[in-house]
Amino acid sequence: MKLFLFGAAILGVLWVVDVKLDRDTLNDGLIRMHIVANSDSQEDQNLKLQVRDAVTAYLTPILEKIPSREEAEVYLREHLEDLKAIAQQALSDTGQQVTVKLEKQAFPKREYDTFTLPAGTYEALHFEIGAGEGHNWWCVVFPQLCLPATAAEFDAQAAGAGFSDTLTGAVEGDYPIRFFLLDCLGKLENWLGSRGS
Repeated sequence: MKLFLFGAAILGVLWVVDVKLDRDTLNDGLIRMHIVANSDSQEDQNLKLQVRDAVTAYLTPILEKIPSREEAEVYLREHLEDLKAIAQQALSDTGQQVTVKLEKQAFPKREYDTFTLPAGTYEALHFEIGAGEGHNWWCVVFPQLCLPATAAEFDAQAAGAGFSDTLTGAVEGDYPIRFFLLDCLGKLENWLGSRGS
């Protein structure tokens, strides 16, 4: 019996370590995009979508050719002013200004068309329009998931980002307990981050 309990404990520890490695993959393998509207007025929400369309149209063909998250981050950091100019052009007739940053941000759990990302602190390309007091729009800019992806397309992108099969399954809803633990770890990251700021 003691041998059985010892073996079960070892398996439990290995499973928790494996979940933590998946959490690290999410943190290190993704760059999210976050566009915050000036306000919740219909006009400002429409402007947010214009910025989204302009930026994703520019970035999609470029980032499709970049093989790693690290290279994508370097590209984005080197082109923040270009991205700001593209976003500002989409707002050109409004007088509203936009700020653009690439920084760590805390995110809640977020459901997309074919997958769900757990809460956590992720690298984010952040656009804030005007006062930044409106509802926002999120996507994953690397790997390229800003456009709706089928399950097969998501699987291919996830593999390219270094996701394990179990991590891919967790965010697609196949492993709810694993996803729950990933989300709990992400919420803990966000809480610790807020305590440290």
